[in-house]
Amino acid sequence: MSKSGSTDAFDKGRLDIKEYSGIEVGTKDVERISELIGNDIEKWQKDERTNIMTQAIPICSIKSIPVMYIEFDGTGVPAIKEEVKGRKGKQEDGSAKTRESKVGCIFTQTTTDEKGHAIRDKNSTTYIGAIETAEEFGKRLEAEAIRRGLWNAATVVVLGDGAAWIRNIVEEHFYGAIHIVDFYHAKEHLHKLLQLLFCTLESFQEQQPLWFKWFEDGNIEEIIKTAKQLHSDPNKTCKVIEKEIGYFEENANRMRYAEYIKMGLFIGSGVVEASCKVIVGKRLKQSGMRWSVSGANSIIALRCCILSGRFDEYWESRTAV
Repeated sequence: MSKSGSTDAFDKGRLDIKEYSGIEVGTKDVERISELIGNDIEKWQKDERTNIMTQAIPICSIKSIPVMYIEFDGTGVPAIKEEVKGRKGKQEDGSAKTRESKVGCIFTQTTTDEKGHAIRDKNSTTYIGAIETAEEFGKRLEAEAIRRGLWNAATVVVLGDGAAWIRNIVEEHFYGAIHIVDFYHAKEHLHKLLQLLFCTLESFQEQQPLWFKWFEDGNIEEIIKTAKQLHSDPNKTCKVIEKEIGYFEENANRMRYAEYIKMGLFIGSGVVEASCKVIVGKRLKQSGMRWSVSGANSIIALRCCILSGRFDEYWESRTAV
């Protein structure tokens, strides 16, 4: 029942159970059991996180994991009115219709292809997620990384979109990791900056190749310097241009893309973007759905456990108890 409820709408789960087993249950029964098991999985993993975080850091002479990647992002979950009351959002009146679920994934890389491009190790990806504060999520993410062998990784790479909360988590929980701002998010910011600096299509098309070359080479300082020269009058400076320049100033040291490619690393956070769609979008954003935070978190925990290949491990832990 919980597996059916994690996969599709609860009523669809009810129909699947009837079709596959001949057993008739109610839609509410599927919902109740799915949330019950999801909450129990969260409790099981919370106890696991507590145990992990009390462990002493071992002295590892052999780094058995060549590269570990940690990616995370946020995505909206449609919520019931009680859960968004008084919260700021993206609606025209400033209100919110969603709550942000933070989603993370961890995977490893052992090799590259013949062209030197990074290859994700097959079946190496595990997932975490919840509607919670960045502080709580940072602890959740670190515990999962340790469980996956963080201390045995020769190289740790964190990939994200450059948001402040992502930078804060990296600094607090993954100090010393290679932090890369997602290439494609950053390129969108550069495209927007060029549109603001060069008002005509002709000038934009003329300048774009040079600026993109700087960007791909990781020469972010040249982008910042030239942008400021083109818009140097503080009395006429557009606030949006200032914001975009500030984005590159803040993240310059996380945008050395040519260097990362030379190292054989991923530079895009496509894995976590796909994870947001698979974990949250596919199940919690179907037409007409509205969730409580507790209900959404139970389904997210359930889906992460199943998609991480840990569902059997969870049931074994129940049997042991």
